Amino acid sequence: MTWARPVTLISALITVIVSGTVFFHLVEGWSLLDSYFFTVVTLSTVGYGSIVPVTALGKIGTTVFIFTGLGIFAVAIQQFGEFTLRRRMRKRAKRIEESEEAYIKAETGKDTDA
Repeated sequence: MTWARPVTLISALITVIVSGTVFFHLVEGWSLLDSYFFTVVTLSTVGYGSIVPVTALGKIGTTVFIFTGLGIFAVAIQQFGEFTLRRRMRKRAKRIEESEEAYIKAETGKDTDA
């Protein structure tokens, strides 16, 4: 995974959070803090229920936000997990290669690079 992919994923997550915050602020008339709180609680699937949309547009927007936001969030988690796994596998392969080279050098008395 190149560095462009994590930056894109983080940008997408930030965009979803900012969009949700602005949407709920404008549609429901909540403060920016309440709108942000509801956005994060909804996206994280915690759902405290202390703040709920009351307008029809707010309810429809919430359902669209849940599907979109959770989809982006799920892809981001999957991609970061894959990135971490590949990095671990590369490190493990490098350690194995280094230990094989050390074993060959110890057995033959010769450097494998020569």
